[in-house]
Amino acid sequence: MDDIKHLISKELQDFESKFADSVKSNIPLLDRVMHYIVKRKGKQMRPMFVLLSARLFCENLPESTYSAASFVELLHTATLVHDDVVDDANERRGFFSINALWKNKIAVLVGDYLLSKGLSLCLDNNEFRTLKLISDAVQAMSEGELLQIEKTRKLNIKEDIYFEIIRRKTASLLASACAAGAWSTTNDETTTEQMRLFGEKVGIAFQIKDDLFDYGTEKIGKPTGIDIREKKMTLPLIYTLEHASTEIRRKIINIVKNHNTDKEKVNEVIDIVKASGGIEYATQKMFQYRDEALAILHSLPQTNIRNGLESMVRYTTDRTF
Repeated sequence: MDDIKHLISKELQDFESKFADSVKSNIPLLDRVMHYIVKRKGKQMRPMFVLLSARLFCENLPESTYSAASFVELLHTATLVHDDVVDDANERRGFFSINALWKNKIAVLVGDYLLSKGLSLCLDNNEFRTLKLISDAVQAMSEGELLQIEKTRKLNIKEDIYFEIIRRKTASLLASACAAGAWSTTNDETTTEQMRLFGEKVGIAFQIKDDLFDYGTEKIGKPTGIDIREKKMTLPLIYTLEHASTEIRRKIINIVKNHNTDKEKVNEVIDIVKASGGIEYATQKMFQYRDEALAILHSLPQTNIRNGLESMVRYTTDRTF
C-alpha cells in the first residue's frame, strides 16, 4: 500500500486536509467526535480509488475530485458508525467505537451528520452527477443490508442472491468511488460507467476475501466462525449447502440455527466447508472477479497510475487483514 500511496502522495495530503475541514463543526461535542474520527482513519482505500481513477485521465486534479473523495469517505464513515450501533460493537480498528464512548444516541446523530455533510459538500459545489452516483450507492447499500437480513432469517440464500447482496451492500460504494473519480476529470458517461463496473468487480472480490477470512484462510489474529455465529450466509457455506447430502445439509442448518454460539459446533461447520471444496470454490470466484476488473483496467493505456490501480486490485485479494 505504501508504494501505491507514494504515487498520489500530494493528492492524498490535499485530500486529508480538505476532509478534515469538511467535518469541522462549531458544536463542541460534535467537533470532539469528528476529531476522534479523523485521527483514527483507516486505510482510506475508497478515497484512494477515487483519486487514482481520476488520475487515470488527468494529471492535475480539479476540486471536484476532492469533493467526490471526501463524500465517499464521509459516507463510508457514517455507515461504520451506524453499523457499530446496530451490531452493539465497542471497538473499531482497535479503538473504542463512537457508541462505546458517546453512547448510541450520539453515534446515530453523528452518522446522520456525516451523511448530510457529504450531501452538502456536493450541493455547495454543484456536483450533481457525483451526488447522484454516490446517492445511488447509499440506496443500494441499504437495500443489500435489508435483503441480507431477510434471507438470513430463513437461511435460504442461493448463490445468485448472495452476489446480489454483496453487489449492493459492499461493491456499490467502491463502484461509485471509481465512477465519481472518473467523472470528475472526464465528464464522460461511457468512461464513468466503465470505471463504475471496474469498481463493482473489485468490490465483489473484496467481499469474497472477507468471507474467506472467517474460515481461517489467513492468520489475521481474529477468531474464525464469526459469520456463522451471526448466521451470515457467505459463499463458502452456500456452496457447501448446495452440494452437500441431505443429511449434512440438515446438520449444518441445525448448527447455524440452534448451536451457532457453540465453538465446537461452529468449528465442525468450518471443517465441513473446508472438506467440501467451499474454500477453493470461493477463492476461484474471487479471482474471477479480480481478473474481470483487471481486464477492464488493461483496456486503458499503461501508465504508473494504471499500474497503481492494478496493485490496489491485487491488494484486495492478496491482503492478510
